[in-house]
Amino acid sequence: MSPLRQQRNAEFVKATALSLGFAACGIARAGYLEEEAPKLEEWLMKGFHGKMKYMENHFDKRLDPTKLVPGAKSVIVLLYNYFPQNILPTDDGYKISKYAYGEDYHTVIKDKLRTLCERYIEYAGAFSGRVFVDSAPVLERVWAQRAGLGWIGKNTLLLSKQKGSYFFVAEIILDHEFEYDNPLNTDYCGTCTACVDACPTNAITPHQIDARKCISYLTIELREQIPEDFKGTYEDWIFGCDICQEVCPWNRFSTPHQEPRFHPHSMLNAMDRSHWEEFTQDIFTTVFKKSAVKRTGFNGLKRNIDFLKD
Repeated sequence: MSPLRQQRNAEFVKATALSLGFAACGIARAGYLEEEAPKLEEWLMKGFHGKMKYMENHFDKRLDPTKLVPGAKSVIVLLYNYFPQNILPTDDGYKISKYAYGEDYHTVIKDKLRTLCERYIEYAGAFSGRVFVDSAPVLERVWAQRAGLGWIGKNTLLLSKQKGSYFFVAEIILDHEFEYDNPLNTDYCGTCTACVDACPTNAITPHQIDARKCISYLTIELREQIPEDFKGTYEDWIFGCDICQEVCPWNRFSTPHQEPRFHPHSMLNAMDRSHWEEFTQDIFTTVFKKSAVKRTGFNGLKRNIDFLKD
């Protein structure tokens, strides 16, 4: 494929992605992530993944997209904003992470990725590839950094000088070549330690998370009883946690999303503490029918509420 065709294909993908509502799109050359191998191995050896045993699987696939998609040449990385227009009331209630306000992002973004792929095929022809939305062993933030979309902050999230960090990361790994973007190799966190200092469970050391202490892990991934050591540290979070994002100076540039499917169910706007504590299976099913909150399930959400209530 000629350089001109590679350039035009990249321009088409990026323009189409923006038209579908993605906040940004970058493209990196597929290849083995050699620098990430020792970092991932160290993190696993420390046991920082907690009970997420699946993180131990597919070590090679996490580092090499060509093992996920044989013949892969490119990783298209896309960002999708989820910062809400209005924050759910929390003065007399419990908190859920902003990313879970509306419909499950896996469904919303995969729909858009399929449309993007269909339009690209019409423009450039068939390809061999796969789409991913937090659904496979892909080091998505590393690929986003390689595609020039941001840097990985001290809270381990992808940060953008223009957009902050309230966005989902998705990928298309495929066997077409493109004009590639330059990686962003500058860490613009500088000397700031706001996220490290604000974490109430001390889960963050610069550029590393001990998931066993992370409120998001404890309220979503952990399936057993929450350790009593965390009593009094949760700050009313019952599904996920946004603290390290709320204090990040770069998130002053966050702007509200324009995705109707991310708007919260109307009942959530009226939920105070008593409503949450009287939550039933039927209400859970109604409010979170299409939500990412389904991941923890009704019993898991009740466990999280009871942990704060006791």
